[in-house]
Amino acid sequence: MTTVGLVLGSTLLGAGVATASPVVGHHTTTITPDHRQGGVGSGADRALAPRTQFTMAPDGSSGATQGGEGIPNIDSVKKTIATYYGDPGTGIADKTDSPYIREMAAIVRRESGQLQRQYDAAVAAGEKPAIVLDSDDTTLFTYDMEVGDMHFTFSPAEQDVWVQGERFPATPSMVSFVNRAAAIGYTIFGVTGRNDDQKAATLANLSKDGYDGFTSDDFFTKWTGVGASQQPSYVTCVATCTTVEFKAGTRKHIEQDLGYTITLNVGDQYSDLQGGYAEHTLKLPNPTYYLPSADLPGVSEPWLAPRTHFTMAPDGSSGATQGGEGIPNIDSVKKTIATYYGDPGTGIANKSDSPYIREVRSIVARQAPVVVAQCAIARARHRNPAIVLDADDTTLWTYDMEVADMHFTFSPTEQDVWVQGQRFPATPSMTSLVAVARAAGCTVIGLTGRNEGQQAATIANLRKVGYPEFAATQHGNRTYYTKWTGIGASQQPPYVHCATASCTTIEYKSQTRAHIESAAGGRYDIVSNWGDQYSDLIGGSADRSVKLPNPTYYLP
Repeated sequence: MTTVGLVLGSTLLGAGVATASPVVGHHTTTITPDHRQGGVGSGADRALAPRTQFTMAPDGSSGATQGGEGIPNIDSVKKTIATYYGDPGTGIADKTDSPYIREMAAIVRRESGQLQRQYDAAVAAGEKPAIVLDSDDTTLFTYDMEVGDMHFTFSPAEQDVWVQGERFPATPSMVSFVNRAAAIGYTIFGVTGRNDDQKAATLANLSKDGYDGFTSDDFFTKWTGVGASQQPSYVTCVATCTTVEFKAGTRKHIEQDLGYTITLNVGDQYSDLQGGYAEHTLKLPNPTYYLPSADLPGVSEPWLAPRTHFTMAPDGSSGATQGGEGIPNIDSVKKTIATYYGDPGTGIANKSDSPYIREVRSIVARQAPVVVAQCAIARARHRNPAIVLDADDTTLWTYDMEVADMHFTFSPTEQDVWVQGQRFPATPSMTSLVAVARAAGCTVIGLTGRNEGQQAATIANLRKVGYPEFAATQHGNRTYYTKWTGIGASQQPPYVHCATASCTTIEYKSQTRAHIESAAGGRYDIVSNWGDQYSDLIGGSADRSVKLPNPTYYLP
């Protein structure tokens, strides 16, 4: 019986004993089934699962404190958002039924019940009741643009194409709400961050979608600073005008200069609502982007702030249960990831110091003595020890490609450019881990989802950045495993058997590890298996598994 341990930033000492000092943001689990019997679904694998509870500040600052496992994985966030909007993976929201549509219907139903009462109260007090509404994702629905077209990376030029083309459908349930309010007698105002050059097209889009009540005189767009489109006198700003300064100043103008009482202010961003000058506010759900803005000086509205605690399943299923405010906002997730990697906003990770570098360094410092002991003891006992390592974000660091180049939208073609160009730096601290493992008597074996057409470039990249221990073969055995392409001689090996025609990562990697430990594969004893994805580790055939942090993508 050998010990199988899952390590997330802690040190395992002896058989199944873990220290009580994990890296911040991680948890420690040890389990002890026979690793040679451990397959998919084994007791070992039950511990190999991502976190589901997260604490995340909206400004990204928690990337300095939570640790990699404590940051919502961006791929899981995308899947959760897709589930919420009924998007089957095309970037196009379901326009008939979805958790989002149902939540909007419930919100509007509750708020509609207040319209007549609030109107009557305002009139009885001698006031002119008005409702103020934002545009994007308050009256006009931008999901297909944000996701299907822009892939969560906003482009002002592309947004203008959509605006001028009047391409936005109405936000679910909002046409009936606005039209009912107009019929009751409310004056309907629009206050949007869209600019003056987009005003006519926005009003035409609203009319095309069936909205009543919007007029040019009562629709406020932001100035461009060109020609006659200048900052109005009723908006005062400390420096460059913030969203809150523009919108709150405009609401103040509506109330104090135009003589209306804003009984309700509706928006999908907290910055649509902050700054006062409305009797009631209504926040509509929107996890697809986040537009923060400081509140007005001296104004405190703690109730107008995003959630900081989230429950999220890794497969995206919680998009059906959590509601829009309960889904980690993708812009906040991006900022949190950037903080964690020391990225100043360029998409380029800090290569000298960051929370990520410090966390990986701590993991390696704690694990290196254990690996050395494992390798040395197994070598002394003639067990032919080996350490198995994944490539991307285990030995080679992909952040700059994933973020600066791909903007979190993976492109196999672009990835191959980086691979063949050998452009990846080493994952922090991992060259030292590999070196001490080899010095202690372990054979170093690579096992990656990169394909066989990328094997030579991958090994060359590894050697270039300080891993001389990797080689395609050692001692007459294959010691670097890449996935088959299905073209020519690159075919699925006989030791890999898959449930369907397309092998999963777990099927490929777990059965390859079993092969490595078999006589045909060299009869190695895998004393330590390292990966940044849980799918790198699930399936047994390793004495211990070490999970490295990686919130930038998720490969289940």
